[in-house]
Amino acid sequence: MLHELYPMETELLTSAKKILPVPEPSVRRMPQYLHLVKSLREQGELYVSAPTIARLLHVDPTQVVKDMSYTGVSGKTRIGFSTEELQHALEEFLGFNRRHEAFLVGAGYLGSALIQYQGFREAGMKIVAAFDTDKKKIGTEIQGVSVFDLEKFRDLAARLHITIGIITTPSGAAQSIADLMVVWGIKAIWNFAPATLKVPEHIIVQDTHIYANLAVIINKLGKQKNG
Repeated sequence: MLHELYPMETELLTSAKKILPVPEPSVRRMPQYLHLVKSLREQGELYVSAPTIARLLHVDPTQVVKDMSYTGVSGKTRIGFSTEELQHALEEFLGFNRRHEAFLVGAGYLGSALIQYQGFREAGMKIVAAFDTDKKKIGTEIQGVSVFDLEKFRDLAARLHITIGIITTPSGAAQSIADLMVVWGIKAIWNFAPATLKVPEHIIVQDTHIYANLAVIINKLGKQKNG
């Protein structure tokens, strides 16, 4: 779930052949736009306007127009965007219409859940192998995905040209796993461990800290109760 894994900035070639940086907030909104457009198409809608998208997603209309400009798609006056054209443009921008293969380290409960998550397929993401140091897990399969000894990561990554690594280990092991991934040719790391990773600048890191999100929810609930 990696452009791949939503880097801080991605680049888009415009019709004028100029390279424009796309801000991360805009990149993060793109999957929301795509989900909405798919839903509208399923409902038989042929066109959708920027104000309608803005209203349904609680985004400023001007921001919607700006975000769409990064995809290269343009709407028609008084009609809006073709939902079919917009869906294809968003999928191309996000890379969801291409296949992205990844290795996962940490075949515990969280790792198993990610492997079995069907939504990754819609984004073109496929976890092709899992790795662990637990002898009880090595040699098993999770939804058809084999779990290998961590020592086999290097050879398989080189053989299959894998550049995306997913970390779902305990926090104490995350940095050492990240270090190994970098040495073994991984270019982008999706980190689910509650740890801040230190990697070379050219390595893309996307942190998804579940505890941090949970803390926000609990904090907001507390404020509602005390308000």
